[in-house]
Amino acid sequence: MELHQLRYVLAIADTGNFTRAAEAVFISQPSLSQQVAKLESELDHKLFHRLGRRALPTDAGEILIERARRILFEVDNVRSEIHDDPTLGGQVTVGMIQTVAPYVLPKLIRRCQEEYPHMKINSFEGFRGDLVAGVLDGSVDLALIALPFSDSRVSTEFLFKDPLMLAVGRNHALASKRRFTAEDLKNENFIMLGRGSSLSVQIREFCGEHDFEPSIGHRCAQVSTLKSLVGLGRGIAILPKLAQHPNDHDRLVYRQITGHTPEREIAMVRHLQRYQSQGTRQFLKVLREVLRGHGASRAPMPAKAD
Repeated sequence: MELHQLRYVLAIADTGNFTRAAEAVFISQPSLSQQVAKLESELDHKLFHRLGRRALPTDAGEILIERARRILFEVDNVRSEIHDDPTLGGQVTVGMIQTVAPYVLPKLIRRCQEEYPHMKINSFEGFRGDLVAGVLDGSVDLALIALPFSDSRVSTEFLFKDPLMLAVGRNHALASKRRFTAEDLKNENFIMLGRGSSLSVQIREFCGEHDFEPSIGHRCAQVSTLKSLVGLGRGIAILPKLAQHPNDHDRLVYRQITGHTPEREIAMVRHLQRYQSQGTRQFLKVLREVLRGHGASRAPMPAKAD
């Protein structure tokens, strides 16, 4: 049994197709099929049901796939630890949700360049589900996401609380009001991020707590697009205070929601068992320093199973 054979098996399991698996591991489809057949012969068990173009794991295949993930996880950890030369600059891949990355990542990169000029930082901006998947499969070292979230495989460290504010265009009727409640928003047209956004989920929950379903006129992939539409008077938005920018002043008005002001909690997640490289440790140090002004906490929150 060879490590490359285990990687091929996982590629088939993840893609559900021999051809796509071959493309994912950069070999020809006949070569991949030959290696899987060789492994099946060695184990004396079929690993996949060939159902036309689909490939589904057999019972034996399921057992091997589970063990293969553990084996390759540890192999990657060993490789990372051995290659983590302390005389070289560190490297880290960090993920952030769209409502945090534009406002935090540039500052973090600047600070890292000042303190660790040889550090290499890779970044990934996306929805919470994609970021957590990256942490679990090892493509992301750590990620900043919005709570609530729990998974026994990751460490979750609370960083700061971020109030949610109403954002309206300067010509909107609500722009002149200093005080208003959730009741005033019931008949408004909302502009939101996509369904995969944790902020959108929280806004819908907030509206539900006040007995109304938000009318959504536009869904956006980026906060900048959302702000532009709000500025044009196409609707209202609820945005984190962190997302406010001095350039917004000419087109947007931000107001606090009277009563129970909604807020979100931002946390950092990383894999509990993955090797923590020099670059990751250095980045975490800078991250905590930069976010200390937001009430960052150094105490890790206990990870709970979903």
